Amino acid sequence: MHLDNSLKVGSNEMELVDFRILKEEEGEVYEGIYGINVSKVREIIRVPSLTELPGTPEFIEGIFDLRSVVIPVVNLAKWMGIQQPENAEKNSRVIITEFNNVLIGFIVHEAKRIRRISWSDIEPATFVSGSGSLDGSKITGVTKIEGDSVLLILDLESVVQDLGLYEPDVDNIPQELESFSGYALVLDDSSTARKIVKEALIKMGFSVVEAIDGEDGLEKLNELYATYGKNISNQLKIIISDVEMPRMDGFHFAANVKDDSRYDNIPIIFNSSISDHFSENRGKEAGGEAYLVKFQANSFYDEVARVVRAHMK
Repeated sequence: MHLDNSLKVGSNEMELVDFRILKEEEGEVYEGIYGINVSKVREIIRVPSLTELPGTPEFIEGIFDLRSVVIPVVNLAKWMGIQQPENAEKNSRVIITEFNNVLIGFIVHEAKRIRRISWSDIEPATFVSGSGSLDGSKITGVTKIEGDSVLLILDLESVVQDLGLYEPDVDNIPQELESFSGYALVLDDSSTARKIVKEALIKMGFSVVEAIDGEDGLEKLNELYATYGKNISNQLKIIISDVEMPRMDGFHFAANVKDDSRYDNIPIIFNSSISDHFSENRGKEAGGEAYLVKFQANSFYDEVARVVRAHMK
């Protein structure tokens, strides 16, 4: 399967790996359609020989060595609490992902294709599914595809947290923080991520305005401009934006900000779970002053302080 990194900055599009999970209920087999951002996918392989790990959750099938890197492998159907049909694994593949600087493999029943989808066609996951343990907190967005089918974008980061492989580095806070004033605008569709970033910025002295996606971020900017007018850049010191967000992603949001003379001198830092160099380069092309991987406290504080200081000169 060819993984394409040709998306243009500001296009408000993403590419998804479309994969399938089969579920059996009362003798009937149903196909669930799911997706993950191509930017988080290293490669897709056949299921390798795995070494079991005793004492781990049932959904961890084991580990294997991929070019001298030991990678844990999660069975997504088991993690989702889905009853699998007997022949479900005949076309199974492992999607090797990297995010938050963690490599992990996910077993799926079939990897179908690459889909290019506009973020504007992706709706936030504001529901709770009845598929076993798969609730709204494990889904970041939904979108319709051909035949009125629905594709669910899974929050695979929550698997990494379930495994204990990734914990936000919120305790590793520098002893002395430089104190700032003014506002910081934080964009993230995850309430947990917004909370972590907000607490960090408050420790630095900022007042925080929150937005749930790019469209909401532009609305918050306009509200601040209505209050402060041309003095907004003296009040709003920094924008911290996630990249993956329904309706309008972080790159498209940044492109809009930099194209607006009212806001183009307000610095933007991207704070994302996507840890590939391509996305980092796209962040720079979109006008970002820095690209951070969630959430590494020292890097976060240092970069925010550096960027704000540079724009105060």
